[in-house]
Amino acid sequence: MRSGVRNRQDAFGYRPDIDGLRAFAVLAVVLYHAGIPWMPGGFVGVDVFFVISGYVITRGLLREAAGGGITVAGFYARRVRRILPALLATL
Repeated sequence: MRSGVRNRQDAFGYRPDIDGLRAFAVLAVVLYHAGIPWMPGGFVGVDVFFVISGYVITRGLLREAAGGGITVAGFYARRVRRILPALLATL
């Protein structure tokens, strides 16, 4: 079992619990659009997903700041590399 105290390197590592929360958020939206009667608020899943995304982006910015500095060009380059493949697949 893990201790409640984390070192700095562990704080920036992979978080499987975040992926689990993302899965629940996406599932809420999918079930809403599938017309499941007991899932009337799929928009909550979108809100949760946005909050999680903000957390993950902030962690990345903190990691970059700890490594020497944040650049606007680097930030947007990472966003483009992450979003562009899904955008192209969708189009």
